Amino acid sequence: MSDSLHEPWLRGIAFNPAAPSDVLIRLVDSAAGEAGLLMCADRDLPDAVIDAALNHPDRVIRRALARNRHVDPARLASLATDPSGIVRGWLAGGAPAHLRPRWVRPLPDDVLVTLLTARDGGEDGTLTANEIVGALISSRQIPLAFHRSMAGHEHPQLRERATWEWQSLTAAQREALLHDPDPTVRKAAQEHSWVLDPERVEARLPSYGSRDKPFVLGRCALSPAVVERCFEEGTVHPLTRNPHTPVDAVVRLARHPEAQIRVLIAARPDLGPDLVAELREDPVGEVRIRASLHPFPRTWAEYWAIDRVVGHGPECTCPITEPTGEPSPDWFAACAVSEEPVLRRVAARFPGLPAGLVATLAQDDDEEVRILLACHHPLAPPHLLLNVFVTRPVHRPHLLTLPAFPRTGWARFIDHPDIDVRVLAAADPSLPGPPVKDADESVRRAAAANPNLTPEALEALLVDTRTAEGAAANPSLPVPRMHALLDHCLNGAAIPPSS
Repeated sequence: MSDSLHEPWLRGIAFNPAAPSDVLIRLVDSAAGEAGLLMCADRDLPDAVIDAALNHPDRVIRRALARNRHVDPARLASLATDPSGIVRGWLAGGAPAHLRPRWVRPLPDDVLVTLLTARDGGEDGTLTANEIVGALISSRQIPLAFHRSMAGHEHPQLRERATWEWQSLTAAQREALLHDPDPTVRKAAQEHSWVLDPERVEARLPSYGSRDKPFVLGRCALSPAVVERCFEEGTVHPLTRNPHTPVDAVVRLARHPEAQIRVLIAARPDLGPDLVAELREDPVGEVRIRASLHPFPRTWAEYWAIDRVVGHGPECTCPITEPTGEPSPDWFAACAVSEEPVLRRVAARFPGLPAGLVATLAQDDDEEVRILLACHHPLAPPHLLLNVFVTRPVHRPHLLTLPAFPRTGWARFIDHPDIDVRVLAAADPSLPGPPVKDADESVRRAAAANPNLTPEALEALLVDTRTAEGAAANPSLPVPRMHALLDHCLNGAAIPPSS
């Protein structure tokens, strides 16, 4: 049998959904090469296989498992104290930034505590504890609830870290940290409290470069002198979104000669009724729309919910974050029945929207509403997920990760010009004749993995280099046959004829 079939067979079996634990455990070995590493990193695994990978002596295997988004993260807890800093770092960092999914699954609290309070980076010295923490913070694997709990955590190191998010804390939490029994926490609280002190912000501002200064102007408490300088230098854009912008400056911004500044200011919750009425009569239509989107009283939570939608468009692939608890579900429900498409788009992003409103928005005339619903709501109907996949390729990687994404109903797309669409059609188990001779390799591979194939057809595809990987991944492949192929690839044994 040709050696050129070894790699396709190993990769196929590694991702065969019907492969039992005893088959997959054989691939948790360096002898399996890339196939074993890909399996540990990129597919759901039975408990026995996870245990084999967690206890494997080769850190490369443990490292691959550390980034597996299909495995319950609680099962990966031991990797937080792995002897290798590389393994800990991969667990903390999650998927690389360029491959990171839009929604990142959080790590359990006990794993976060272990990583954030570690005294070292592992026995091998490949990474420091601070480098691992840095990877964790940028990974988006820390849930909002954990962030909120750190200020009152029993571990002083976590309370110290809570001071880094000073503006996200409540007034009571800030006060408690400033008077914390631990001197290190008190010192950190005092150091980070500058962001809400206008005089300290003014003193620090010159030390920031042009890249970081807009961040300070957009989030920190500002003195009158700093605000006036922004107007003089024409750098008022960050002030439009800053909750701490003084009232008199907000009035000036609402009457700014630049229309885009008025657009950004028009939905602020701290505008007075008279100013809102003025903006609703603005000569620029976009200003009027922003000022009219929803009535008083407004909150900053509502402002940010709307701001996350305005201007993004149907191709937006921004990260999907967990709900913060504000605005209230009732507010989102009201948005769902609004005549304003922008507000219906806001509602479509809320995963807690009830089923009846989901069904209504799934038929909305506005395409952006339907796309946002498909990408954000767990009850989005399968036909909507299918339609968005076909019509908006940019959303395909995310849609494929959703539990409700349909795997049947694709037969009508078997001749579709888009290869990605034909791949799903070829894999549809309700398809009577999988296109194993399609011109595209990925379509042939999907067709060869279709469980509808007869045993005779599957055997023929198994020994064809163009379809061998797909055939080895076919769930109808008998388990003894899987073992025989592995015996041949890993041990050089002869392959007995298929039964």
